[in-house]
Amino acid sequence: MAHAIRTRSLAFALLILAGMVPFLGQAAWAQDEAAPAGQADVSYATLADLLEDDAARERLITQLRGMAEEPADETATADEAAADTPAAIPAEKVSLPRRVARTTQALAEDLGTQVSAAMAAFRDNQSSRAAIDWRALGQSAFSLAVIIVITVALFLVLRLLAHPFYARAGRWAQTTETGLSALIQRGSIMVLSLGVDILVILAACAGGYAAALFAFGEAGAIGTRESLFINAFALIEIFKALIRALFSSRYEGLRPLPIDSHVADWWSLRLRWFSGYIGYALMLVVPIVNVELSRAMGSVVGLIVMGTAYLYAIGVIVKNRDLIRQRLENQAVTSDGAVAGILLRIASKSWHVIALAYFTILFVVSQLRPEEALPFMLKATLQTLVAAGVGMVVLSAMSRLIGRRLHLAGRIRDRLPLLEDRLNAYVPNVLRVARVLVLITVTLLLLDAWRVFNLAQWLASDAGAHAIAMVVHVAIILLLALAFWTVCASVIEAKLASGEASARKSTLLTLFRNALAVVIVTFTAMIVLSQIGVNIGPLIAGAGVLGLAIGFGAQTMVQDVITGVFIQIENAMNKGDVVTAGGVTGTAERLSIRSVAIRDLSGTYHIVPFSSVGVVSNYMRDFAYHVGEYGIAYRENIDDAIVALRAAFEDLKADPTHGVNVIDDINVAGVIALADSSVNIRVMIKTNPGSQWAVGRAYNRLVKIHFDAAGIEIPFPHLTMYFGEDRQGHAPPANLRLVGNGGGGNVIEDHGGPDGAPDADNSRPDQRARTNAPTDRDFDEADS
Repeated sequence: MAHAIRTRSLAFALLILAGMVPFLGQAAWAQDEAAPAGQADVSYATLADLLEDDAARERLITQLRGMAEEPADETATADEAAADTPAAIPAEKVSLPRRVARTTQALAEDLGTQVSAAMAAFRDNQSSRAAIDWRALGQSAFSLAVIIVITVALFLVLRLLAHPFYARAGRWAQTTETGLSALIQRGSIMVLSLGVDILVILAACAGGYAAALFAFGEAGAIGTRESLFINAFALIEIFKALIRALFSSRYEGLRPLPIDSHVADWWSLRLRWFSGYIGYALMLVVPIVNVELSRAMGSVVGLIVMGTAYLYAIGVIVKNRDLIRQRLENQAVTSDGAVAGILLRIASKSWHVIALAYFTILFVVSQLRPEEALPFMLKATLQTLVAAGVGMVVLSAMSRLIGRRLHLAGRIRDRLPLLEDRLNAYVPNVLRVARVLVLITVTLLLLDAWRVFNLAQWLASDAGAHAIAMVVHVAIILLLALAFWTVCASVIEAKLASGEASARKSTLLTLFRNALAVVIVTFTAMIVLSQIGVNIGPLIAGAGVLGLAIGFGAQTMVQDVITGVFIQIENAMNKGDVVTAGGVTGTAERLSIRSVAIRDLSGTYHIVPFSSVGVVSNYMRDFAYHVGEYGIAYRENIDDAIVALRAAFEDLKADPTHGVNVIDDINVAGVIALADSSVNIRVMIKTNPGSQWAVGRAYNRLVKIHFDAAGIEIPFPHLTMYFGEDRQGHAPPANLRLVGNGGGGNVIEDHGGPDGAPDADNSRPDQRARTNAPTDRDFDEADS
């Protein structure tokens, strides 16, 4: 089982190595081709070893003379063939599969050259073993060991002295409450603890330098081996400090990762051991072997160290793949923020790929650029951790701010009551956009850390500077436009909500707010497009032509707008007014620049375009009149009727509901008509605008009451019956009497004829008229 796991691990590692080679060409060394550079380093070392060996030097001279004696045309042919090979094609024109094959071939050739050179160097060292000064080598090893012991002991003592600070900082971080301020406070404590840990490392390095300089140095100079160790110690221990800060197995309050203590201790111990093993081997052991033995031997030692470390890392990753995936998925479920949950789910699916890629890059770079491998990996890892850590803190803070409601001061909220709601609608959206920008920035920093993308070079280029300037300018423009609109809209809505503005001001403020929104959106869009690089000149010209075409093609709409503008300027109507416009009478419920919406008395909602409005009749301006016409019978006294009308008006003024709407004395215009059955008297009551209908209804009721009390008849239509006349112009009398018909009703019988005699056919139904009055009582008694 273990053998199968190792076999799958090795196969998976080779697959990852082949896939990462194209990116390693950019991430581990300079812009030129990586494989030739690595081959050049090894070739120089091999050439130096060959020149030191007399026999090898002679063989090399013989080979060079033999190559010089070859025909010139064959050399030219070989050069032309080499020019046609894939290796001669520029790197930027090489396809991805060919780049993978070229880099893999270069790496394999480099490893083979290193092994061959190491074997040759080992044979040479075996033959010249007597020339090695073992006494000097022992003294150097002893002095190096003493410096190692002093530096490590000083580091352990300082760590022990700093233990109370770490414990107190951990307890302090655990006592912080939840929230943004607590998150910032805890992050500050973690950064401070990491700073103290780095100061301890630097103090131990300073002690080691002092010991090497004054105890073992010669003439105030430090030895090369001691300097190598102290430099390696500083870099490696700083990297270990980052691992301790990330896992913090001993101080739970300082641990940024939400994992258990035993899990943190397991990973912290192995990662620190792993980094120490690789770091001291490459930064101390390999350079010493290069100096004391040969560079080829040092390369082989580095290959062995990195190979074993790489295989060990693959085994640990494959073994813990499912376990860590499950833990990350569980953490994503219990995560507070949506962004953190998404990132954790992504990490649960791809953490093993990222880890394998990391160690693959470390292995390849250590073989191609052994001098730059660890500094590059340390810098890239540090930049990755810092960028990811700061990005996670900022994203978490933004997620918390998005879910919180913004509260303004009481004075501002009283003056602008709708500003708080508007800000709470805008701020979360702005933070979401800012969160996307933070994610993009963190991604660019991570790509730059591994040299997949040169961020500094891009920022220094014209394209980068233009892109950053464009983003900044667009953001400033959008924020200024949003702030301007928020302030203006809040002020307008505060005026509308206060109730202090008149109907005309409310209408104009509403129209101004809508027009302002259109203007701000239009100008902001034009400016943003110009900042992006879009030429807005054709857009403006096209808008002009389009406006002209719309003006010709939509003349009615243009007429609506122009008429609406003048109606608003002349204050012809406002929202809430009772008007007659376009033949429709009702209350104006909505006014736009093009139409008015009117709801009539039956509740029907009419939309009247201004182009169809010839006359606007407004019943709500300044004051109004109730104009009433009251008819009395011809036999009534007109002066008595006017007295009753004035008495009804006095009662109206005394009414608590309607009296407040009467603003002047009654105006009795007098008799305006002698109608068919009545004498009509007109009165006018001046009222507040809009209350004339209610005042009129109340006054009509009081007039009826007072007329009834005074016995003044309000006539109704009369019917005059004509029975004809004789030749002399005399009309015969109409003799009527009531008789019972046995059905509860009465029959009026006509006993008058042209000559006063009864009609012979008066018993026919068509000559009878029925009435509801009883037989033995008059009409008044019957009505009562």
